[in-house]
Amino acid sequence: MGTCTTALSMTTVDDLWYLADTAAQQAEQTYHQLTERYDNFHEFETIKHVSRRRFRTVASRINRNGAPYGAHTLTFRETGEILLVRHEGVDLWVLPGGQATDNEEFKEAAKRELSEEAGVDAEYQGLGMLGTIRFHTNEYSTWGVLPLFEARASTTTLRVDDPDGEISAAEWYSDLPADTRDREQLLAWRDRRLSETTDAELS
Repeated sequence: MGTCTTALSMTTVDDLWYLADTAAQQAEQTYHQLTERYDNFHEFETIKHVSRRRFRTVASRINRNGAPYGAHTLTFRETGEILLVRHEGVDLWVLPGGQATDNEEFKEAAKRELSEEAGVDAEYQGLGMLGTIRFHTNEYSTWGVLPLFEARASTTTLRVDDPDGEISAAEWYSDLPADTRDREQLLAWRDRRLSETTDAELS
């Protein structure tokens, strides 16, 4: 019995190591594809320590397309307000976004999620930020990418119609709530975006 238990444990360990390694390879491929396609975006890094069960979940997602949280949209008004949605699953204000379906490009997924979660139309202008998310659990680690597309709102009336039932509200914010995911990164992006807009108007 002891030998069988040990063998099963070793198989589980080896499987998790392999899953983490292949996920990192997919993330590397996705990262290079995005950086070759887009330019003039801000990069940031986030480190997460997660349970072994959660690690397996995110590594499996990364293996699909390199992005454990899918693609999201930095939707803005010229006044500097950013669109956020309330995600009940994590109890935070977040950017509209989610997983890409099979054969769906990241930008198309971001557009679809924006429509479902906030009901607005927007003019997409490229990649605003690209996050690197590093996951750790015990002796294992892997990473994935988080593409955040930049888009100027062409309609501003909000309507939530999330088929997953995770989004409970959508709001425009100039002062981002304290419980906003990646709040400091979003504020840095907005300051940079408004500065570029001002410089363009003055030139």
